Amino acid sequence: MSGFSAEWLALREPADHRARNVVLRDQMSDLLRATSRLNGERVRILDLGCGTGSNLRALAAFLPQRQHWTLVDYDAALLSQARATLSAWADVVSCDGDGLAIEKSGKYIDITFARRDLAAGIEEVLADPWDLVTAAAFFDLVSPDWIARFCNALQAPLYTVLTYDGVERWMPPHRADQIVLDAFHLHQVTDKGFGPAAGPAAIALMNTALTARGFQLSLAQSPWKLGHATQALMRALSSGAAAAVAQTDKVSTDVLDSWLVARKAATSCEIGHWDLLAIMGN
Repeated sequence: MSGFSAEWLALREPADHRARNVVLRDQMSDLLRATSRLNGERVRILDLGCGTGSNLRALAAFLPQRQHWTLVDYDAALLSQARATLSAWADVVSCDGDGLAIEKSGKYIDITFARRDLAAGIEEVLADPWDLVTAAAFFDLVSPDWIARFCNALQAPLYTVLTYDGVERWMPPHRADQIVLDAFHLHQVTDKGFGPAAGPAAIALMNTALTARGFQLSLAQSPWKLGHATQALMRALSSGAAAAVAQTDKVSTDVLDSWLVARKAATSCEIGHWDLLAIMGN
């Protein structure tokens, strides 16, 4: 999967970090702190579809003092940007072979960068003994079949955040909101590199598959709530949505242009997401 620019990921990162559900994050943090006390070693974290490392930056402060992250993405340019961005973010940084060893706010973090085709090789990636598998804004982009493969191969706790659920509320309303959203959802389920995408159905599919395997699940909403301070992100969202909808031929050009003008002047919007924590049952 590719096609997400470093600029877009940087624009959305503050909203992503604010939206994460704190209760679920703290449950995950308690779990990894208990793991660290039990084994006395670095916790080993696998981050799927890592982009520029935003998930690490959001979570590192809430995890044990010693961490080893493996950041996986298919896009070599994003992995290179992740190295640069994390190096700039760190208080202290040193190279560790092809990876990084950094210090940030009293945390000691080793980072391995791995370019992998997750569409073909997710079972091999999950076979290693991870203390946590995590991802952000990822599972709505993969196919139902891939979700089934992933859930069947998962052998570690899973913490995934910001899975899109299809709910959008823009203010003020526009008469074309629903038809544009319906067309956008049609585009959402096109192939993003893993087969036809699950889109807004992803979280329900994961819930069913992981529960069937005996995982204990906790779910919590994590919507983006955007307003005056995030006008640039709202404009980028509306422009991206309009471009996607135009590819479907489901909305006339005049209606879509009118909608886009209104959305670029929107005062607020809420975009629905879910966070999920799955722990293997006893």
